[in-house]
Amino acid sequence: MAGVNNDTIVAVVTPPGRGGVGIVRVSGPAARELGGKLFLSRRPGFSGLKPYRLHHGILTDGTGRHLDDVLAAFIPGPGSYTGEDVLEFNCHGSPAILRAAVAACLSLGARHARPGEFTKRAFLAGRMDLSQAQAVAELVAADTTASSGLALARLEGLMARRAVELRSALEALRVQICLAVDFPEDEVECMPPDAFLESVREVMASIRVLIDAHGRAAPFREGAMAVLTGPVNAGKSSLLNALVGRERAIVCDVPGTTRDFLEEQLDLDGLPVRLVDTAGLRRTDDPVEREGVARCLELVRQCRAVVLVLDGAAPFDRSGLEELLGPVPLEASRVLAAINKADLPPAADGPASVLEGAGMESVSVSARTGQGLDELCARLRRRFLSGGAIPDSEPVPNDREKALLADALDELGALAADLEAGVPPDLLGVRLETACALLDGITGAITPQAVLDAIFDGFCIGK
Repeated sequence: MAGVNNDTIVAVVTPPGRGGVGIVRVSGPAARELGGKLFLSRRPGFSGLKPYRLHHGILTDGTGRHLDDVLAAFIPGPGSYTGEDVLEFNCHGSPAILRAAVAACLSLGARHARPGEFTKRAFLAGRMDLSQAQAVAELVAADTTASSGLALARLEGLMARRAVELRSALEALRVQICLAVDFPEDEVECMPPDAFLESVREVMASIRVLIDAHGRAAPFREGAMAVLTGPVNAGKSSLLNALVGRERAIVCDVPGTTRDFLEEQLDLDGLPVRLVDTAGLRRTDDPVEREGVARCLELVRQCRAVVLVLDGAAPFDRSGLEELLGPVPLEASRVLAAINKADLPPAADGPASVLEGAGMESVSVSARTGQGLDELCARLRRRFLSGGAIPDSEPVPNDREKALLADALDELGALAADLEAGVPPDLLGVRLETACALLDGITGAITPQAVLDAIFDGFCIGK
């Protein structure tokens, strides 16, 4: 897929704000010429920008005024990121300097890059397929090492290669159908119907594996939410502070201190988790606190895991558990109880036996000393990954690709039903052709322009 861009684009590719270094990237046919007009080398005998080297010198505004002391690099196409000639200025990270550098490029005929335009040009130039291009944005947005690992595997082409393998298997079946249609009366050896059907089912099984991987990777990709709830003064806010390692929530002996919910991000060994501290569950006449309890119950309905914080040093019976969770019936599998205050003598009639009788898992913890917190985090992580972790070597589709795979699976399911019903080969070919086109959508071999625009418009400027 060849690029067709005749203009030259420029953008700051480092994050907004101040920093030690800020990079301005130029891509397009005028990149080298533009560098020659804006860059003055500090090296005697300088004869022009050499490919793949860092050159130390002065960035000017094109009229001779010095803007910054910089390093300049020129990467000729097609070996650059975009497949075009690329020029990069490594400037000091002052927003004023970076704006001036971009303005200098614009004055010489470049234009502002649109969101995702560098990566879009790389895709159009055949430097990467659509799955890899989307992985660039996912890698930039990754919050944990696990989510960045998933994006990196896609950037390296793991998902695209799997899609091509599946399409090749379907193409082999299309050849068999063409033989059956074009030479119906000739002695041409075709695949027996049973073997043909088995091959279709094998591809379907492979697609199901990919769709399952999408579901198992969802917590890493989207994050998961756990709600801290329980009676007042059980230590929810103290537990939140202990888990995040700082005084995020106000801790007070006065019941009802937490009126609204507080949210913090945890990294549980690569799994991003939104941990929400909510108002204590109790009956109250305070309208503000009552609203806080109502919001807590709504979050409990939505979340995948509830951390029920109980006071291990206080009495607790089955009626207390039913009163807490009565408004929102919960499956035991969604509840992980944290029996807090393990640093104090346990109550003889504490919550442990009640939870066990209700089939709820519990962990003894102390927000004050840190006892049991690692075990609580480990068990919470296992709750979210009950479907199994994602191996590094396994391709994982994103939402767009999962939808294409699901549609392809539906087509192949209909094809299998048609085979068993004895539908003629020429009609079977339509099903296979549709399934192949859907798999082509993963790599971008067949993708409408509107879809491409929507994908790349979601990128940040400079990537």
